[in-house]
Amino acid sequence: MKLTWLGHACFALESAGYRLILDPYTMDTYPPLHTFGNAVLCSHGHADHNYVDAVSLREGGASPFSVETVPTFHDERSGALRGNNLMHVLRAEGLCVVHCGDLGHFPTQAQLAAISGADALLIPVGGYYTIDAATAKRVVDAAKPRVVVPMHYRHAPYGLRPVGTLEQFTQLCTDVTRLDGNSFTLTADSPSGVVVPRYVPGAEN
Repeated sequence: MKLTWLGHACFALESAGYRLILDPYTMDTYPPLHTFGNAVLCSHGHADHNYVDAVSLREGGASPFSVETVPTFHDERSGALRGNNLMHVLRAEGLCVVHCGDLGHFPTQAQLAAISGADALLIPVGGYYTIDAATAKRVVDAAKPRVVVPMHYRHAPYGLRPVGTLEQFTQLCTDVTRLDGNSFTLTADSPSGVVVPRYVPGAEN
C-alpha cells in the first residue's frame, strides 16, 4: 500500500490502482492543494480537512479498502469547543491504516481498542486544535501501531501558526526515519518506528 503525505493532515492511500484521499484542505499557510483520487474521506467539516474541491475525482474499479469510523471529539470538552471528529480505520492488502483526523483528546478504552495494533497510525501532534505531542505519544504507547506518521504540525513556512512543531513530538520518540520524499510503501514487513515524509509543494503523486 502506498501512502503519500500531501501536507497538513491530507494523505493519499493507494492499493490495487485505487486512490483514496483523506482530509483535503484549503488554508493560507500551504500552497493550494490540487490532487486526484477515486474517493475522498473527511474526518470533520472544517475547511482544512474537508475541502473536496481540491480533489479531481476519477472513475475506477471497486475500492479495495474497507472503511470503519470511530467517533471522537475535536476537543477535550466532548465537542463543546470544536465539534465531532471521525477516526478512519482503513484495511486493504491485509494491512490496517488509521487516520486520526483532528483527534482532540486521549481516546477512551473503546476507541483505543478500535485502533490498536494498526500497521500505520496517522496522528496529529501539534496541539492547540488537536492533541499535543505528549498526548500523541501516550496514544502511540497505548495503541501500539507498527508505524507512526505524525501530521498536523508546523514546519515553517507551512502549517497553522499556533500549533507545535514536529520536533516536539519526535524528541519523545526513538526509531525516527525522515524520508527524502513525500511517499512510502507500507508492507507486512515494514519496520516499526516513526516515519516522517517530506512535504513536497505542489506534488500530486
